[in-house]
Amino acid sequence: MKMAKYRKLGRTSAQRKALLRSQVTSLLYHGKIVTTETKAKEVRKIAEGLIAMAVREKDNFETVTVSAKVPRKDENGKRVKEVVDGKKKTVYDEVKKEIKKDSPSRLHARRQMLKVFYPVKEVPVKAAGKKKNTKEVDMVAKMFDEIAPKYVNRNGGYTRIIKIGPRKGDAAMEVVLELV
Repeated sequence: MKMAKYRKLGRTSAQRKALLRSQVTSLLYHGKIVTTETKAKEVRKIAEGLIAMAVREKDNFETVTVSAKVPRKDENGKRVKEVVDGKKKTVYDEVKKEIKKDSPSRLHARRQMLKVFYPVKEVPVKAAGKKKNTKEVDMVAKMFDEIAPKYVNRNGGYTRIIKIGPRKGDAAMEVVLELV
């Protein structure tokens, strides 16, 4: 008997990839999702791989101090300009900043994660439906800073599937897929 490497989920490859990407993103953003058993098993494979990668590369960076030229701004946020030889030129200040410099392997892990994650927007509860105050969530940073530290002493098995019974419409087994 020949075993398949993955489930096709009755979709074309593009639809299947989009479905799995969105479910993995939701799982890692919210911590748990409700889906069918077969989808959950596929999503789990991808999610566990990403978490393992994040755990492996969590501390693989060095902190570097860099100096940058930043334009000086007035109280309204406009750039301050001064006249030099009859031309207006922006005034720059030298600023020292601490940045995290990824090692090559962590950079590779970051890019592998970005291949999977969809962009996530965080919408405040009060202003639901408004474009204002929504902010982009950096899912890769969340993986390295929040999710990976939880699983440092754990060898795999980062997710759990709990059956919640058949769905009313088509009797497909529904499950909760959650991060342990």
